[in-house]
Amino acid sequence: MEGLPLLPGYIFRDPTETKFHLPQKFGFKNGYRIATPVSVGIGDKPLDSDSITFYRDTQYVQFDPSLTYGRSKRSAPPVFVPHFVLYDKKALLFRGFFRESVCESPAEHYRVRHVNIVYYLEDDTLSVSEPAVKNSGLVQGCLVRRGRIPKNDAGHCWHWKDLNIGIDMLIYGIVYHTIDCDKFTKEYMESQGVELNPPEELPADPYITDRTLKEQTPASAPAVTDDRLRRFLEFDGKILRFFVAWDNRDADPTGCSELAPYVIYYFLADDTVQVQEVRSDNDGRDPFPLLLRKTKLPKNWKDLPANFPSLYLEISDQEITEFYSPKDFIIGNTIFVMGRRFLVYDCDPFTRNYFQKALNITQPAKMDVFPKKKPPPKPAIPPHTGFGTPEDSLQSCLSLQPKPPRKDVIRYVVNANKNLRYEARLDWVHPEDKDRRFIVLYSLADGNLSITEPPVRNSGIIGGRFLKPMLVPKPGTDPDNPEYYTAADIFVAPVHRDRCRPDGLPLHGGQSGEVPALGLQQHPQLRAAPGAGAGGSRGVRPGESLRGSVRGSVRGAGTASPVTLFFSHSLSQQHLIHFKHTFYGYKTQISRCTIIFVY
Repeated sequence: MEGLPLLPGYIFRDPTETKFHLPQKFGFKNGYRIATPVSVGIGDKPLDSDSITFYRDTQYVQFDPSLTYGRSKRSAPPVFVPHFVLYDKKALLFRGFFRESVCESPAEHYRVRHVNIVYYLEDDTLSVSEPAVKNSGLVQGCLVRRGRIPKNDAGHCWHWKDLNIGIDMLIYGIVYHTIDCDKFTKEYMESQGVELNPPEELPADPYITDRTLKEQTPASAPAVTDDRLRRFLEFDGKILRFFVAWDNRDADPTGCSELAPYVIYYFLADDTVQVQEVRSDNDGRDPFPLLLRKTKLPKNWKDLPANFPSLYLEISDQEITEFYSPKDFIIGNTIFVMGRRFLVYDCDPFTRNYFQKALNITQPAKMDVFPKKKPPPKPAIPPHTGFGTPEDSLQSCLSLQPKPPRKDVIRYVVNANKNLRYEARLDWVHPEDKDRRFIVLYSLADGNLSITEPPVRNSGIIGGRFLKPMLVPKPGTDPDNPEYYTAADIFVAPVHRDRCRPDGLPLHGGQSGEVPALGLQQHPQLRAAPGAGAGGSRGVRPGESLRGSVRGSVRGAGTASPVTLFFSHSLSQQHLIHFKHTFYGYKTQISRCTIIFVY
């Protein structure tokens, strides 16, 4: 196709070519002229200068000095920041004012209008705006739109180097006076070497000053608002309680009235008062629930307006001039509750603490207003009827439904299964009772005393229980309030010193004059017989051997008087058998001994 002549019929058009204009090289972008490099020609065909037709194969490698001297280090090119990017959204603010004359007005001759002068560093433009003043009646806001403002007739515009504090700026025939600037403006101007003048005071507008003085109301006490929700959240459940007395004896001609105790409750949440009567058993008064329901208590409930229709309208809070407050309830003061006089004589600890901390008032001490009553005489206890024990019969005198007497449970638990066992003989009168022997058993758990007579063959007396377990009173005591035998009253003693008379039969212990040491250590309530020591019996002293103790007892007693040996219950039967074998040489004396367990 390249060798065909340029004649009609020999030329073929390329259907893909649609554009036959020259590409545009110069243009505008964001208001700036920009030259765009062009690499194509008509029909978007590449230019001959960019094609490889005129390419010459030149050996540029031979002329590269970096191959000989090495590649040099190049510093990074500085970043280019356009002026509009560097100062974008940065502006200088100067505060100022201008005077506007007012004609044909008796109230004012001129106005002082405050303005803000803003200089934009991005494109060196200027704008003037006036802050809005409420109820000024003037069109405020933007006074001069943003743009380059001419400074003089020569066409020079205002520049940031021309701005300062305390200068006059003529803008479109109005003189603006600058008085101050913001912090950024001050720092920027100082960084550029511009020294700012000291700030000035902003003059006040005489009309606004006069109107402000007229609108000011005279000083008065602020109205106290009652925040009910706050009082409810803070004082809900907090009640002041005062103990009062109603004296109605002067108004009662019969003389039957007396001081009646009442309680006044003051609710701090809503300043209401409630009066309640103090009930007591058999006081002879009707059981009214409340004397005054929860309401605000007026100091003078008869102080009403002269035109108030009291015949058909009830008194409301609007007609009452003053109500009772916590400061009126001081001990010793008289409170009038709907015409009734109540004397405050005491209050509870919470009320005293509230007066001391919240009101800084110290309540006086309690007053004695009620006469002291004589204590009722104690009812006499009737004599014992003979049925049951005196303690059991006494319960029928204490209540209508008798209850069993209380038992000493601690004594029973501590001394459970612990008994004191003694051998005794009868203080005989008849010769046939001379050789009778008895076993006295005292229970430490409940204090019961029982006597058993061991059976003896061919004695003619049937042995067995002589006295069932019971509390045995001492002879000569009051039958209505008897004194019973205790563990300290039963001990081994001579006949003429210790006598126990259960059911009228005198018993006495063996001829022993000393309580055993082991028994005294285990039971401190046991005591030695007074005046004992004349008999042949003795206890084992601490640190004394069993053999030496028995030898001394047998030798001291001789063969004429019987000997009674005492052993603790801790000794087993094997120890007793070993004891008999050890003292076999004293068989005659040991066979006469009586072994008694004390436990």
